[in-house]
Amino acid sequence: MNFALLGAAGYIAPRHMRAIRECDQRLVLACDPKESVGLLDSFAPDALFFTEFERFEDEAHRFRRAGGGLHYLSICSPNHLHQAHVAAGLRLGCDVICEKPLVLNCAALDELAQLEAESGRRINTILQLRLHPAILELRQSLPRRMAGKRHEVELTYITSRGQWYSETWKANAEKSGGLAMNIGVHFFDMLHFLFGEREASQLHLSQPQRMAGYLQFERARVRWFLSIDAEDLPDHRPEGQRTYRSITIDGQPLEFSGGFTDLHTESYARVLAGAGFSIAEVRPAIQTVEQIRQAQPRKAEGEQQHPLVLQRPTPSVAVPA
Repeated sequence: MNFALLGAAGYIAPRHMRAIRECDQRLVLACDPKESVGLLDSFAPDALFFTEFERFEDEAHRFRRAGGGLHYLSICSPNHLHQAHVAAGLRLGCDVICEKPLVLNCAALDELAQLEAESGRRINTILQLRLHPAILELRQSLPRRMAGKRHEVELTYITSRGQWYSETWKANAEKSGGLAMNIGVHFFDMLHFLFGEREASQLHLSQPQRMAGYLQFERARVRWFLSIDAEDLPDHRPEGQRTYRSITIDGQPLEFSGGFTDLHTESYARVLAGAGFSIAEVRPAIQTVEQIRQAQPRKAEGEQQHPLVLQRPTPSVAVPA
């Protein structure tokens, strides 16, 4: 199968390039307005590269008309461009594989669902935590644990960012979807995958570098905290470590810090087998993030409060999420 890729200079693009290669497929076209794409030499040195989308799209149409065709478009571009790039892939007659988040709101999901139905092609998204061995093992064990009761969950994700972050699209909530979308959507999807439908949501903290709140699912009560501020990292972390993930379920830690490197390859293998993650599967997480982004911070109450919220006073006015 022939693949094209948008966002070739992005942080996550090498994982997609590797997945294409490891699944024995061929990357033939790539595009990014930035020219820092030397990694193409490692994964697809024969791929044609363009810095202008218009030239990329024109060449893609040529591939489509040629005997070999163009079968898949992989999307690693900035979040706010995903909807337009997915639509472009469908118009090219390609199935699409889009990095998270698929889109920034449910209205965009509805539009893409209609385009997907009209095109006869398929939209797939990356939800790699659903493939992590520790998450799958936990999902299988949950029915045996505290049957009939809600689990108590505490989620902490801190991925510190340097000064560069504030100058990029990621710091613009209108483009990235804010912290809840840009760094949180995978975890919110994981929570839906494990614990069912969301029943209630509260936002306790909304600041440019951190957010926190409470979610109640069918089978769990979750206190969550997200941050990109190194000041929030725990003192007991290994020296030099700038990322901290912690999930406890009924007081027991879930270890899943490793095992991420091959999950994009597994995601691609599922797509090629016709079992990629669809719009319907990603919708609950997009709905949850959209609700969080629209909420106003409120004072946390008792056991609904994440411990780190105590260290950060709730602002009187919410900032864009």
